[in-house]
Amino acid sequence: MAELVPIGTIIAVVSSQIIKTAQAAKDVVFENKSFKVLAKHLFDIDPVLKELQLKQLSDSPATRQALDCLETDVKKANNLVEKYKNRARFYLLVKCRHIVKEVQDVTREIGKSLTALSLANIEVLSGISDQVNRLQNEMQRAEFEASKSQLQIIDKLNQGLSDHVLDKEFANDMLTEIALAVGVPVEPTEISRELASFKREKEEAENRKEMAEVLFLEQVIELLSRADAAKDYEQVREQYFQRVKVIDRYNSREEYIQPFKPFFCCITGDLMVDPVSLCTGTTCERAALDSWFEDGNKTDPETGEILQDFSYRANIQLGQSIQEWRELNYCVKIRRCKENLISEVISSVEQAVLQIRELIRENRINKDWISISGLTVIAVAMLGSTVDGEVKKELLVTLKDIVEGHAMNKVIFIENQGIEKLVPCLSLDSEISKPAVELLYEVLLDRSGWNMSYCRMLSNNCDVIHLLVSLLKNPIDEITKTVEEILVKLCDADENVIQAAKVNWFRPLVDKVVQGSASVRTSMLKELVILELDEEKIRLLGEEGIVPPLLEMASGNLESKDLSLRILVKLSTFHQNKRLIAYSGGVCLILNLLFSSHTHIVIIDKCAEILANLSSNGDGTKFLIDETGTQLELEDVTARLLAFQQNLNSWDVVRRPALHALLGICQSEAGLVKSAVLSSSAVSVVLSLLDDSNQEIRELAINLLFLFSHHEPQGVVEYLLKPRRLEALVGFLENSEKADVQMAAAGLLANLPKSETSLTEKLIELGGLNAIINILKSGTIQATENALSALFRFTDPTNLKSQRIVVELSAYPLLTGLLKADSLTARARAAALLGDLSMRSPELTDKSKKHRFCCIPRTGFSVCPAHGGICSVETTFCLLKTDSLPDLVSLVQDKVHATAYEAIQTLSTLVQEESPNRGAKVLHENGAIGPVIEVLSWGSESLKGEALALLEKVFVSRDMADFYGPVAKSPLLCLTGRRIYEDGHLQKKAARILLLIERYSKASAALLVGLNDSSMI
Repeated sequence: MAELVPIGTIIAVVSSQIIKTAQAAKDVVFENKSFKVLAKHLFDIDPVLKELQLKQLSDSPATRQALDCLETDVKKANNLVEKYKNRARFYLLVKCRHIVKEVQDVTREIGKSLTALSLANIEVLSGISDQVNRLQNEMQRAEFEASKSQLQIIDKLNQGLSDHVLDKEFANDMLTEIALAVGVPVEPTEISRELASFKREKEEAENRKEMAEVLFLEQVIELLSRADAAKDYEQVREQYFQRVKVIDRYNSREEYIQPFKPFFCCITGDLMVDPVSLCTGTTCERAALDSWFEDGNKTDPETGEILQDFSYRANIQLGQSIQEWRELNYCVKIRRCKENLISEVISSVEQAVLQIRELIRENRINKDWISISGLTVIAVAMLGSTVDGEVKKELLVTLKDIVEGHAMNKVIFIENQGIEKLVPCLSLDSEISKPAVELLYEVLLDRSGWNMSYCRMLSNNCDVIHLLVSLLKNPIDEITKTVEEILVKLCDADENVIQAAKVNWFRPLVDKVVQGSASVRTSMLKELVILELDEEKIRLLGEEGIVPPLLEMASGNLESKDLSLRILVKLSTFHQNKRLIAYSGGVCLILNLLFSSHTHIVIIDKCAEILANLSSNGDGTKFLIDETGTQLELEDVTARLLAFQQNLNSWDVVRRPALHALLGICQSEAGLVKSAVLSSSAVSVVLSLLDDSNQEIRELAINLLFLFSHHEPQGVVEYLLKPRRLEALVGFLENSEKADVQMAAAGLLANLPKSETSLTEKLIELGGLNAIINILKSGTIQATENALSALFRFTDPTNLKSQRIVVELSAYPLLTGLLKADSLTARARAAALLGDLSMRSPELTDKSKKHRFCCIPRTGFSVCPAHGGICSVETTFCLLKTDSLPDLVSLVQDKVHATAYEAIQTLSTLVQEESPNRGAKVLHENGAIGPVIEVLSWGSESLKGEALALLEKVFVSRDMADFYGPVAKSPLLCLTGRRIYEDGHLQKKAARILLLIERYSKASAALLVGLNDSSMI
């Protein structure tokens, strides 16, 4: 007894056959809808068989029989696929009903076999029973139909054969419809090739002894062979010149050859297309005669005789005569078109191109005859001339009609430099560029798809990629998709991919980087590295999705790493790309490569640059995250970046970007600055960089020192007092070309202890003060703010010498001007500095001249109303002489705490305790007292304290108390009613001022009832 094949082996064989058949069915070109449904069902069966293999399948006779049936049916399906896979397309169309029926039957049979298999294994398939039941039901009930358009063609063909309609017009019509339905261009070369394949199908049917099919195919071939397009090109050419010889006998001015009387239908009076003859010899149009009989007429339509025989037959000879007459008129029109085109008269040319299009619509043979006559060559030549825009548009539309589906006409177009003349049209307005694109698209396509020879020829034009991309960037709705298709095809060639990238179309390049082989990806990146990337290109590359594949390649070999990181360096300069890198997990990858001891120096420097870019432009630590958006631990990162500066073996190409990265991180995260200062000896490390030979490193170091000096200023002072170090700092202050460096140097100086008088003196000596004044004149607002802070070192009221130097350098008008600066910080610091200088005015004022000349009329001297003597900006630093009081008052009125605080302090310097009346009067005259009183209602606690201190000095003056007392009482009483500080500091001040007001008041009876006496002292 023969050994049984294991059930598992049978399932594996059947499964393999199913997949093979399904794949083949999916690839069938014609009637692919039916075959694709079959393929889908077969693919769906495969998981069922795999489930059976995984389970303990019962090896029963029913199972084996079901599997045998399934295998047999799948083989039938495979044979069916093989049978129709490479058949002639004309044959497949005329047999479409039969093919669809065969596919339907085999699908149902496979469904029945699947049902038998599932019934034999119900328990095993219980987990997917719903899936199996649905599949077998769908297959057993499958209903396939050919498309309606195909069935209409076949019905029309069968009806024509049945009615013995064999004239050329019907043949042309049927051939055109069949060819278009199966995707064959209606031009002699292609049709001849397809008819040859069709004839081989008939021969094979003869070999199979299928005589009915042989007879049917013979009839179809005979009909289609009568069509104009069925003739080879030489026959068509010969036929044209035969017709031309005939029309040459006519007058050259003749534009129309009159038809003969027999060409007209006796029923309709129209020219006949399909003439048929009755037994009486009367000839009519077929459709008209059918209608004649359908209307109940039983007579001859021409003679009126009663007909005994109602049959008719095609009058082939007359039909041919009518067709010849039409063809003669085609030639007459072609001749006229040629004359009009050559004339170059715009109206004549327009008439000619419209006539050419009409000829093509009338009969497809005219496509051949138009080119044979030389019209195509003339039209192409005119396309390259400076013809009128409307004429050019019409020429483009006409040439598209001429070459559409016609291989020979495309050859003529190409050989006459059609592409060279067409490409410039792409740059013109949409009225011309649109038909130009449509013509180009038609030229590039052939029966099998793209004509690669023509595509290469187009690629040789150096402007075409740029022009097509421009059209894509400024889309014309109707042709955008077409332009993109052309570009995508052209970009099969790597050189075109690069050309497209140069004009900002990166999709093909990114596709190659994503999907290409290793060598292709490397090649594309090499080109991208060379390409000059502006901001627009960098943005577009990120948007097209190049970041993830670049990060993937950064994990590859050294060359792959180097190329991908070079590009990431450029991309990371754009804000949105930083986000893409971060959320693609790029930061962790970059940090790992940067700090790995095994990473090559060329990789380290690129990683450092990327990290610097990620933290630049104020982004700081924003993008130093993992792919989930979680902030990375950065203390170790800052420590490692500092370590690069300590390592004497580190190259400048690494140290520079590492410093940039460190600066960007520290500028955005104060906590990291403190951590670096305390745990990594950051100040000593960065201080040493001020001696570096590299200018950029020194400039970065000064920026970092500015940040670090907030936490460890003393070490910086000790360093700067060493020989030649302070000169370097002054050099940074004087560097107006580097605003950030200037700002950092001024900020560093501002952070250093002001008690270091030796440092102050040395700075004055080396021109540091002068550099600071120059920053106030022309520096950026950030540098100006820091310069103002640094200036406090030189306006210290205890150091008259340095104050005089400040004033001599014309700082006073600069500070006055800065009271109106856009920066709140600058306004506040300028006000405070004015206060420092004004504080010394009373002791510097020369009062002797006042007494000496008190009885003499004033001639050259005027007494300062605030200081009671002879004042000036240069000698006494007098605030009044600077005209800054109105601006200081405005700062109080603006109700901004920081500026109002400094302004009130500065205004207070005008009111001297020994003679408060003068200063109070000055403040009154300049409208300062009212805004100060208002501060008591809106100011902060510290600001109210300053306002009270000033008012207490002002209200020593009886005049001021009388004038402002009524206004001041209400806010003062509010302050005395609550304890703002625990020690009642503001309450006491307010109470003292109320006492001053009351002292001069005529009605003092009960104003201060309830006030504690001790709180008024």
